[in-house]
Amino acid sequence: MSTEESPKAIVAALAANLGIAVTKLIAFALTGSSSMLAEGIHSVADSGNQVLLLIGGKRSRRQATPDHPFGYGRERYVYAFLVSIVLFTLGGLFAVYEGFEKIQHPEPIESWRWVPVAVLVIAIGLEGFSFRTAVHESNRTRGAVSWIQFLRRAKAPELPVVLLEDTAALIGLVFALFGVGLTLITGNGVWDGVGTLAIGFLLVAVAVFLMVETKSLLLGESASSDVIRQIEAAINSVEHVDGIIHMRTMHLGPDELLVAAKIAVKHDDTASAVAAAIDAAEAKIRAAVPIARVIYLEPDISRQPSKVDS
Repeated sequence: MSTEESPKAIVAALAANLGIAVTKLIAFALTGSSSMLAEGIHSVADSGNQVLLLIGGKRSRRQATPDHPFGYGRERYVYAFLVSIVLFTLGGLFAVYEGFEKIQHPEPIESWRWVPVAVLVIAIGLEGFSFRTAVHESNRTRGAVSWIQFLRRAKAPELPVVLLEDTAALIGLVFALFGVGLTLITGNGVWDGVGTLAIGFLLVAVAVFLMVETKSLLLGESASSDVIRQIEAAINSVEHVDGIIHMRTMHLGPDELLVAAKIAVKHDDTASAVAAAIDAAEAKIRAAVPIARVIYLEPDISRQPSKVDS
C-alpha cells in the first residue's frame, strides 16, 4: 500500500483512536481503573503512531537530491520503526509498570462502576470498524499469501503496522474488559492489575515484532521471489542477451526497486547490438515490474552455452 494511493486505513485508525482515547481517559478519571488508564495511553500512542505514518508517507515523496541520489522512499521505514518504539515504551512498558503497581496496591472500582464496561464495549465497536477497514485495504494487495506471510513480506509498512495495532487494540480491550469485569464482580482490584499487565505484555510483543520486521526493511530487502522471476524472464527474453550471470535487487522504498545485473553477451556482438540489448532489457523490466525505477545492467562475455545452443 502506498500512503499516496490509499491512506484510508491510516485515517480510519487515527479517527477511531482519537475518539477512543478521549472516552477511555474520561472513564479512568471517573473510576480510577488502571486498565482504563493503560488502554487510554495505548490509544494515545496509536494515534501518535498513525500521525507518524502519515508524516513518513509525505516525507518519502520528496525528490532525490545530490546528497540522497536514490530519493527518500526508505523514510517510510524510519517512521515505521519509530512507531514500534512508541508502542514499546509509551504503550507496552507503561502498561506493564501500571499493572504491577495495581497488583501490589489493588483498589476496587467504587464510583461510576459500569462506565468502564460501557466505554470498552463502545471501543470494541470502533476498533472493529478500524480493523475491518485495514483488512479490506490489505486484501487488495495481499493476494493468496497467508496473513503471517503478508505481515512479514510486505514492503510497504503502513498496513502491517495498522493491522497489528488494531489486532492488539481489540485483544487489549478484551483483556481490559476481563480485568474490569472481574474487579466489579469480586470487588478485588487485583484483577484490574492483571488485565493491565496482560495489555502491557501484548503491546511489548507486538512492538518487538514490528521492530524486527522494520529493521529488516531499513537494512534493505530484496524483491520478492515472484518479482525476481519476472525480471529474469524480461532480461532473458531480449535478443543478444545470452543469460544472467548474477543479479541483485533492493527496495529503495516500498514503491521503488533497484535492479543491478551482469548479463552475458556473445564475444562477437557489436557495441551497438549490446547497447540496444541493454536498452531493450531495461524497457522490458520496467514494463514487467513498474516499481523497478533504478536499473543498472553490465554486459560481460558469455562463458556458458548460449540460449540457442542449449
